[in-house]
Amino acid sequence: QVQLLESGGGLVQAGGSLRLSCAASGNIFSINAMGWYRQAPGKQRELVATITSGGSLNYADSVKGRFTISRDNAKNTVYLQMNSLKPEDTAVYYCNLQCSTTYRLRYTNYWGQGTQVTVSS
Repeated sequence: QVQLLESGGGLVQAGGSLRLSCAASGNIFSINAMGWYRQAPGKQRELVATITSGGSLNYADSVKGRFTISRDNAKNTVYLQMNSLKPEDTAVYYCNLQCSTTYRLRYTNYWGQGTQVTVSS
């Protein structure tokens, strides 16, 4: 069983910053990638940023230059530093983990419970 514990959401004014954290625990054998997605009211869940085990980064165009994803491999934790926040960044942010629980390396997606980020104008 795999658990994801998210923290760091909240209310911030436009132009402000927040840092999200997501710690993975449980029966993890190998991690392929970790990342963040978000879902605003009435919209589909969308990719924000991902980081692979090899360190490759991928960002949504809307957050490039403002958000930074990083990872602490020893702690199985992924971070999302969000700067210059805009009202349109308001959403529930979900942590995503792609991992295998056995040596067979069959990767499965796991999701956190979500953390609310609200940016006021």
